[in-house]
Amino acid sequence: MIEQSKSDTKTLNKIRAKFKKALSDYRLIEDNDHILTGLSGGKDSLALVELLGERMKLFVPRFKITAAHISVENIPYKSDLEYLEKFSEKQGIPFVHRVTKFEDQNGKKLSTCYLCSWHRRKTLFDLAGELGCNKIALGHHLDDIVETLLMNLVFQGSFGSMPPKLKMDKFNMTVIRPLALITEHEMKEMARINEYQMQIKNCPFEKDSSRREAKEMISNLEKLNPNVRQSIWSSMENIKNEYLPQKDI
Repeated sequence: MIEQSKSDTKTLNKIRAKFKKALSDYRLIEDNDHILTGLSGGKDSLALVELLGERMKLFVPRFKITAAHISVENIPYKSDLEYLEKFSEKQGIPFVHRVTKFEDQNGKKLSTCYLCSWHRRKTLFDLAGELGCNKIALGHHLDDIVETLLMNLVFQGSFGSMPPKLKMDKFNMTVIRPLALITEHEMKEMARINEYQMQIKNCPFEKDSSRREAKEMISNLEKLNPNVRQSIWSSMENIKNEYLPQKDI
């Protein structure tokens, strides 16, 4: 068992409290849910599996979880499947592994990152249907959601992000993000305290993501306001439509 300092214990308790608040505020988990959670092997997915495993052992609500690792055949990304399976089973969660791949798009302007992500997500949804799951839990934290909002504002000209709960009518599935109130720094601290084994990343396309630019924007804004992440999050819950442009149709 890992020995924890008082400071580390306080950090983990704070993370658990934010996790519980997200579940409650956005009603992410209900009785009889069967949740499929993606387990890439990164710190966020490992933390999500651990936190869900802890909550699953409580009596209310009653739900079950399956963890899934999706490999992409034509992307050189190494995963320690044995470690991921043992980690899941330690939390009392069954582990499933699936492999997918994607073909060249014949000159279409779709990035490799987009294609890889799309095929992973499709495989995850297909697996959820196969297992009879009604929800999929993804490991996006507060920084991910804030960064996505900025990316959409700057590059897409739209005001939207990744909500904590999203009903996907097309797939008859609900996507939940239980880490929504937890910062990336807190996720790194949880990984350090619990000594997660990180996976080896060899993806040659990862550096091409525009998310890096969004991280830099937030770092610069943080110099003006140290609580900028929380401010941006609050703005998404405090939209004043009367002070925004409205077309007179």
